[in-house]
Amino acid sequence: MTTSDGWTRAVRDSLAPGRLLPLGTAADGVWLAERAARQAWGRTVAGVRDAVPGRLRIGAAGPAGEAGPFPVPPGGLPPGPLRIEAEFAAVAGGRSLPETAEEVRALLLAAARELGLAVAEADLRVTDLLAEAPAPEPAPPPPDRTPPATDDPVARAVLRVSGVAAVTDALGPPVHRTPGAVRVECAVTADRPVVETARAARAAAAAAAPEGAAVTVVVTEVRRGLSGGSGSGRP
Repeated sequence: MTTSDGWTRAVRDSLAPGRLLPLGTAADGVWLAERAARQAWGRTVAGVRDAVPGRLRIGAAGPAGEAGPFPVPPGGLPPGPLRIEAEFAAVAGGRSLPETAEEVRALLLAAARELGLAVAEADLRVTDLLAEAPAPEPAPPPPDRTPPATDDPVARAVLRVSGVAAVTDALGPPVHRTPGAVRVECAVTADRPVVETARAARAAAAAAAPEGAAVTVVVTEVRRGLSGGSGSGRP
């Protein structure tokens, strides 16, 4: 695989929502889109000397465990430890491969903790040796940030939470209702721990949802340079 192929695949992956990854613990009832995790980790690893980040995939670290008290959203992994599989190209003549790989691994694990993901393993694969670092590739186009219109009281409650930037519809309607369950989809800001915002959003949604409903929250995007909870992204 050539470097350009790797970058093309990395860009394509960055545009797909991917799996829904459990945030926090089984008692939290919140998930994060794999795309948001990939983007956060890509920004982190891009600063590693002699490494060019490529494809990154996150899955369960072992057999599926108990689903917990909340329904797992479609395309989501049940709560439990996660495993990162990451690819990168290395610049020949720079640092040793083990040294570069160890820095990449450490940064991936640190970023996972900051997001609130329980990553237990990080497996790395060097896909190419480069004579020199390639010129920076153009960033993928930002997602459509036109907030979906909704008058749903659950959505309005979530939008009042500090750190919530907008409700979103990347996976379906912003508020998805089924008998006995409510799922809310939103974007959050990067200036507050993602898992804390997601927990607060779920608590607000649960307070506004019908009594007894199992309420879950899916974070589809982590936005930088914004402050939520003050009207940003309101319908």
